[in-house]
Amino acid sequence: MSLFYSYFFGVPGGTWMALSVAGYITYYLSKCVQRPVMAVNPDSKFAQFLTSHLSVLQEKYWPTPWCLEARLQTVLGSLFRSQLPNIDYQRELVDLPDGGVVALDWHRASFKGAKKDDPHPIVLLVPGLTGSSQSDYIRSLIHVSEKIGASCVVLNQRGRGGVKLKTPRTYCAANSEDLGFVIDHLHKTFPRARLMLTGVSLGGMIVGNYLQQQSSAAVDKVLAAMIISVPWNVFVGCASLETPHLNLMLNRHLADCLVDSVKMHEDVINHENAPWNWKEVCKSRTIREFDASFVVKQFGFRDVEDYYTAASLNDKLHRIQVPLLGLNAADDPFIPFNGVPLEQVKQTSHVAIVMTSHGGHIGFMEGMLPFRQNYIDRVFAEYCRAALANPELIQQ
Repeated sequence: MSLFYSYFFGVPGGTWMALSVAGYITYYLSKCVQRPVMAVNPDSKFAQFLTSHLSVLQEKYWPTPWCLEARLQTVLGSLFRSQLPNIDYQRELVDLPDGGVVALDWHRASFKGAKKDDPHPIVLLVPGLTGSSQSDYIRSLIHVSEKIGASCVVLNQRGRGGVKLKTPRTYCAANSEDLGFVIDHLHKTFPRARLMLTGVSLGGMIVGNYLQQQSSAAVDKVLAAMIISVPWNVFVGCASLETPHLNLMLNRHLADCLVDSVKMHEDVINHENAPWNWKEVCKSRTIREFDASFVVKQFGFRDVEDYYTAASLNDKLHRIQVPLLGLNAADDPFIPFNGVPLEQVKQTSHVAIVMTSHGGHIGFMEGMLPFRQNYIDRVFAEYCRAALANPELIQQ
């Protein structure tokens, strides 16, 4: 034993460092660098389309080796994207039937649809929980939009992106009425333009719920869709975010953002006939508490379980008739691996989910220097470009 200790402590520090680096490189190459898993019905036309036209899905995903931890991917991914310049938009306000208003921000550099009969395709982006057209992940997608050959437009929900809230109603994951109205508006304004949808996180849930609620009725309006970092099963995602300590910190930060977002419109939301208790709303410390005190009462759900059941997509995929590609990371703290419906997807005809081993929530940084394009951007650009170039194939 004394001989062992003598040998162990006699090894130079540099040798241990070299062994540690070699061990980490071995772990990284064998466990982290992998081709993404693609869950899809192998007999579907959609599976054939993805295999034939998206070479990025055949490549290995190389997560940033010095930032493998999911929460770090989430936070640093957002931090690096926040350095992107703001986008120059042309704003269009859309009045809703109940008196509310949303804003469509058109990317000036890609906007071509100036005439009603213009066939130039359109990509509609739907941001996440408290997002807008200037959210870092939206700006990142916009920056690669020139590779798509389409006009890009962002939907700013009620009260978001500097839009004044005109009624006490905001938005939620289970309600796609505003998105549906905007899609109909675009379809009427540009009837010859093919439309693609892309939603991120909660925005992806709204897109998914629009597609499952409309089912075959959406086929004539939407060519294809992509949703990113979506909590497919809200119960599983919410439970993950309530796990101490780091996940719970993210949860409370987002709850604070939600409370701040409604406080910005207190003059409209806090009225004497409101079914919610304003003080209870403002005391919300978690997303679940905010949903229970505000969203549930605003949209008429029985309770938060009723809302989460309506918002979850995992048991409604069979209703979707528009080609839908989902992108998730297995280590996403917002929706862990066991909450992603990989098996259910295989029973559908128009839905596929691509899952990487790492990436966190809307992180997906890759390479040693992840300061430019990330994995989301590459999949988004290639999918949109392939769908728009082959509309007759993707909608088979």
